[in-house]
Amino acid sequence: MRTLKLALLGAMGSLALGGAAQAQDPPAIDLSFNIGAATEYVFRGVSQSDEDPSVFGGVDATFGIGYAGVWASNVDFGDSTDFEFDLYAGVKPVVGPFTLDLGVIYYGYADQPSGADYDYWEGKVAASVPAGPATLGAAVYWSPDFFGGIGDAWYYEVNAAMTIPETRFSVSGALGRQEIKGAGDYTTWNLGVGFALTDHVGFDVRYYDTDEHNFGKIYDSRVVGSVKLVF
Repeated sequence: MRTLKLALLGAMGSLALGGAAQAQDPPAIDLSFNIGAATEYVFRGVSQSDEDPSVFGGVDATFGIGYAGVWASNVDFGDSTDFEFDLYAGVKPVVGPFTLDLGVIYYGYADQPSGADYDYWEGKVAASVPAGPATLGAAVYWSPDFFGGIGDAWYYEVNAAMTIPETRFSVSGALGRQEIKGAGDYTTWNLGVGFALTDHVGFDVRYYDTDEHNFGKIYDSRVVGSVKLVF
């Protein structure tokens, strides 16, 4: 098991009108925690738990336009790997009607076999914009050395989400394309319905699929149910 530590620091300064330096309070840091369970862990249309249930949890911190967090889930790759942990950070500036998301994500895997080279990182550039009751978004991810050390990889996605007025239901979906150096490119999509039982407890039922079922059963279509507690 690995111990994960995340240190978050913030500082701001300003100059007085007379030219003297004057310190200001750092931006407040807000923490939120989440835990949940799902019928399986699916990432970009592919099962990461060999179609078995998963449990997950994480901590998120926001400070001004900045954010950082850690998240973990069990995985099953048919070897000794126990779980995945993700470390991420970035900023979310607002430009006109657009909210940008500029960040970096590190994916780590505990107890992976020697030489597996599963760990990797990605850069992320995303944007979202309100459109009536919906929110539309697009994102691009890039890794210089993707999962398994296979080299350069890109992931492109468009997505949309909408809350249903005067209900606790929402609908959302995404269409993505994973491009990997060499063989292995595929397209994936998902569509789901969420239900907010309370301000802290939510449910989601989602259909996932890819266009490459011949890659193996973990690329097949599937329906995944999940519950998540945020506090």
